[in-house]
Amino acid sequence: MSDDVQSLLKNFQRLWSDQANFRMLWNTTAQFVLPAWDNFVGEFSEGVIRTTRMFDATAVTANERFAAAMEQLLTPRTQLWHDIVPDDENLREDPEVQAYCSQVRKILFAARYRPKANYASSTDECYMSLGAFGNSIMLVDEHLGSHLLYRSIPLNEVVWALNEAGYVDTVYRKFRYTAKQCMEKWPKTCPDKIRVAFDKDPYTEFEILHCVKPNSERSEGAIGYKGMSFESWYVAYDDRAILERGGYRTFPYAIGRYRVAPREHYGRGPATTALPAIRTLNEQKKTALRAAQKAVDPPLLLSEEGALTQFSLRGGALNWGSLSSDGQELVKPLQSTSNFEVAKEMMELEATSINDAFLVSLFQILVQNPDMTATEALIRAQEKGAMIAPAMGRQQSEFLGPQIVREIDILHHARQLPNPPRQLLESGGIRIEYTSPLSKLMRAEEAQTIMTSVQGLSQMASVKPQVLDLVDWDEAGRDFLEASGMPAKLLLDESRLGVVRQQNAQQAAAQQTMQAAPGVSAAALNLAKAQQALTPQQGKASAAA
Repeated sequence: MSDDVQSLLKNFQRLWSDQANFRMLWNTTAQFVLPAWDNFVGEFSEGVIRTTRMFDATAVTANERFAAAMEQLLTPRTQLWHDIVPDDENLREDPEVQAYCSQVRKILFAARYRPKANYASSTDECYMSLGAFGNSIMLVDEHLGSHLLYRSIPLNEVVWALNEAGYVDTVYRKFRYTAKQCMEKWPKTCPDKIRVAFDKDPYTEFEILHCVKPNSERSEGAIGYKGMSFESWYVAYDDRAILERGGYRTFPYAIGRYRVAPREHYGRGPATTALPAIRTLNEQKKTALRAAQKAVDPPLLLSEEGALTQFSLRGGALNWGSLSSDGQELVKPLQSTSNFEVAKEMMELEATSINDAFLVSLFQILVQNPDMTATEALIRAQEKGAMIAPAMGRQQSEFLGPQIVREIDILHHARQLPNPPRQLLESGGIRIEYTSPLSKLMRAEEAQTIMTSVQGLSQMASVKPQVLDLVDWDEAGRDFLEASGMPAKLLLDESRLGVVRQQNAQQAAAQQTMQAAPGVSAAALNLAKAQQALTPQQGKASAAA
């Protein structure tokens, strides 16, 4: 075993040991929120029933709704949820730069949502993991340079470490590959143990360790992995044999964390916050089911043991000797005194607490009040944006940001992106600007401020109309539409706006001419009649002279 492999294994085992408490927490959470992922402690065979501890599915449903809402707010598959813009604000109106950014954006979304890329299903799994465990991880890779490839990585396979800025820059992943998969991926470097297994039973599984970390041997201008920012190792865990050594130009893992406590490397999600309520509701449901069973099928009270030898509870059964000689029943059901209304109210309280933790109640605000005015809806959107922005903003910076950088890097080196304009390269390049529904919610406060100001100014204008001259109405309208979510491509630029206004002015002038035409025609007719009346009189005067 080489010193490099020994160092990798030592560091992995240290990080794995440090993660032990989180794995216990995640395993408990999975049992009530995401049962199919209940494999952090111990192993299960495929298809094993993992819902035996569950009596209530409120948390499972809430987590599914949370994942759906996260996708709709951050990465809706029916929208272009981010834009490519130049770093230099002065280049935003440059036609060449605009065309380049628009083309890169279209290519990026087309590559991302190709059927073989597996992006939509991978993000859904990531959001499910984020809600249940507070962490998600996705591998952004390429398939032999032909297309992007996304894969949601199970949290039970991964440990990571942070850099000095608090971002994840080192990932160790221990996973299983069959001998067949190993020989397909590393046909020349597989150890003898895997080769023998491949000949006898190709579906024998082996543990593989993948490590990605900052490249300690990087040098400018170097060829191969020594010229890349991150180094990559694949090691056969049992044999301590190096299967592959390579590198990445950009970090290949996109990692999302919901909320991070001080001095912790892993996030805590909505299920972690609601775990006491989830377990309480599960016990309440179990108790309520027992009480309901007693009420529907109550225990029977008998006079004495052995008094009724033949006894049946089947419909139409004849139970001889169940009455005394004076007609009194010798068998009576136990009257339950359970208070189902109290149990129901207590369970509703816990269910509300769970839905609040998963933001389900927040997402239902607009749905439950469909008759709100536009101003009320804008205020609601502002409140919603303010409440979800802290947690969602971390996903944009930690999960989506590195993912987009990685995608652009892969497409650029695959020569699938156009060459950037010279002025863009000289100004500092491009950056990401999010246009998702979440970004629109976060800008709702700006739209509400403009709307409130305009309404107040309109009231003041009824007293002094000159106050309207204080506002640049074109810019105010443009900012309001952008903050309200109007797509930028639907807004006219200054040159096109000038042409439209010139056409409108010409149409207005023509309309005024047409409206004034009847009056002008009448005046011309009267003048003609007056001239005709004067002509004979002028002729007579000339003859007399």
